[in-house]
Amino acid sequence: MAVKERRCLSKCYWIVAILIIFKSGVLSEDVCTKDENENCKAHPSFYKDDVTVLTVATDENNGLERFLRSAKIYGINVEVLGLGHVWSGGDMNYAGGGQKINLLKDKLQELINAKNKEKIILFTDSYDVMFLSTLEEIVKKFKSFPDTRVLFSAEQFCWPNTNLATQYPTTEVANPFLNSGGFIGYLPELLEIVNFKEIKNNDDDQLFYTMAYLDKSLREGLKISLDHNSVIFQNLNGALSDVELKLNTTEDWPYIENVVTKQRPLIVHGNGPSKLTLNNLGNYLAKSWSQRHGCAICEEKKIELKEDLLPNVMMAVFIEQETPFLEEFLVSLLEIDYPKQKIHLLLRNNVEFHESEVDTFFQSHSKEFLTAKRIKPSDLIAESEARNIAKDRCMNSICEYLFSIDSLSRVEPGTLRYLLSSGYDVIAPLLARSGQAWSNFWGATNSAGFYARSHDYMDIVYRGNKGIWNVPFITNCYLMKISTFQTRFTKTVSYTKENVDADMAFCASLREHGIFMYVSNEENFGHLINPENYDITRTHPDVYQVIDNKIEWEKRYLNENFSINFEPNREHLMPCPDVYWFPMMSARFCQEWIDVMEAYGKWSDGSNQDSRLEGGYEAVPTRDIHMKQVGLERQWLYILKTYVRPLQEMVFTGYYHNPPNSLMNFVVRYRPDEQPSLRPHHDSSTYTINLALNTPNVDYEGGGCRFIRYNCSVHEMRRGWLLMHPGRLTHYHEGLLVTKGTRYIMISFVNP
Repeated sequence: MAVKERRCLSKCYWIVAILIIFKSGVLSEDVCTKDENENCKAHPSFYKDDVTVLTVATDENNGLERFLRSAKIYGINVEVLGLGHVWSGGDMNYAGGGQKINLLKDKLQELINAKNKEKIILFTDSYDVMFLSTLEEIVKKFKSFPDTRVLFSAEQFCWPNTNLATQYPTTEVANPFLNSGGFIGYLPELLEIVNFKEIKNNDDDQLFYTMAYLDKSLREGLKISLDHNSVIFQNLNGALSDVELKLNTTEDWPYIENVVTKQRPLIVHGNGPSKLTLNNLGNYLAKSWSQRHGCAICEEKKIELKEDLLPNVMMAVFIEQETPFLEEFLVSLLEIDYPKQKIHLLLRNNVEFHESEVDTFFQSHSKEFLTAKRIKPSDLIAESEARNIAKDRCMNSICEYLFSIDSLSRVEPGTLRYLLSSGYDVIAPLLARSGQAWSNFWGATNSAGFYARSHDYMDIVYRGNKGIWNVPFITNCYLMKISTFQTRFTKTVSYTKENVDADMAFCASLREHGIFMYVSNEENFGHLINPENYDITRTHPDVYQVIDNKIEWEKRYLNENFSINFEPNREHLMPCPDVYWFPMMSARFCQEWIDVMEAYGKWSDGSNQDSRLEGGYEAVPTRDIHMKQVGLERQWLYILKTYVRPLQEMVFTGYYHNPPNSLMNFVVRYRPDEQPSLRPHHDSSTYTINLALNTPNVDYEGGGCRFIRYNCSVHEMRRGWLLMHPGRLTHYHEGLLVTKGTRYIMISFVNP
């Protein structure tokens, strides 16, 4: 019994110990919020050391949210000073910040008593700071500094007064100068430092602490040191080449290393102009993302959309430039998976070329939406003003979110729902040009605010790393939570800035206000159209887009049955020996191809003399137009390579020539009163293709192709179907007589 009683007593002690530890916060992941500060004040430290962690923040913004998340990840309780106060510490891009010291001074005075002289205070900035380790490790590192009661972070620049650099006792170190964004020390010494002299709220906090440090008697008496080697505090400004992000490690989560000092910092500070770098690092640090675990932060903010409580959304559509395949873009707006009675439509078109098409769409579908408004080219409204109109209409309480989408964006139907459920205030779906690295976000910016390549840009664009990424610039398609702009700022975020494009002005404004932008590549959301070679002076300019915008081109112009050509064990149609027949192009392609030729109108005269040919002589002349004449040679050769060559390799086994070479690519026109037929001949080709562009017995009567050696004819040429046959010796053939109407065929002599 005695043994059992002892065992029971031992178990009881463990249970009590666990309960005490849990209650005291060892297992707690609480983070002080605005409403929890009083609880946090009374919350006992769970370390053997008595430690209080403090910061200052008057605005609950994205930077503070990131800071508190990093604290929570490492089990650090933070008390936030100043929440709800009016910030009077000046613009922190310049000298200022004295208000932080005054708030801290009041708090330290409140904490001081005779019994807590060994109490440790850790203070950091918040909006541009992240914790990278536990408080236990931070305190351990602090205590490793010899003869130190207060340790300030250090940096490479003597700011804000460079003239003080010569007064520093040590300058031949990696980071010689004091930085006020982070420090740790014992309460009595810190209280004496903040009471060193009076400071106004708009005076500079870093200058204040610098003067205290440069006071030799104060420095030596209070044992103040600087973290020159970034043992605890890593300031990024001026040290970007010193800091390396370790992604592919044997450890579970990425971390940073100072490769100069060989230290692994425990707190990182994006001071000065390095805030965007911190934003990038923040995508990985504090257990945000790893190769092994993927995107941890992606799940933390997600919300469930309830069908009966779906928010109202303004879908602001912008057509700012001539856009290939606009018809498909407008249709895609109708296919978005979201109730139209929850969508306010604002449709802005600034391109006269598209106005008729846009007007037809708006007249046909505007009544399907909750409300609908148009901005026409004739309204003469600048792009920035139009985008501000959309934002302001939303801010006037008619919608909860603004979904901005440009005509260059082609998104999957579920994209809007995904963005809404992500939980992020400003988020874009990753969209890139097909086969290119050109996308709708920048991974970094240079000092002038223009594009710069980030270390992870290609990994994000090509979805090697999947997640949600903090980036400095988004465009073309994004979602914004309107309450972010209604409650946070006295100044309005705007698309207007002198000598800057609207999207650059908008993103710069977000950055200035501390609003983070994100891009998600968790899913395949769609792609961007490439408008660079879109020439609206052409007849049917979309038909020219097979190279630049292949996805849309294939959907519109390939025959709906083209894919069946590649079905396993398919027996390809062969109307005559070694003459194969394939569904190839859509009826729309055929008609637009004819329209292009007729709009050009310069048909050859059918004589043997032909200046378009190298020798000037055509042995078997036709009434035709060459692809070079209408600017389609490059596109047609691409069609031969991409769509025709795979068919040839299936039926003429063993013959391979990539790319196909074709010097003669032309449309032939047959008419009874012009050239109704073509005499027997051999083609100067390895193989020939003949694409029917219109329909027999509908557009014309008669016609067809007769292969004389086999006494076999193909009369019922199917529109959009391709005949392929050998050239030269075997397939001597003729064009049969057209008796009525006009017959059009597209011909290529491949590999002459």
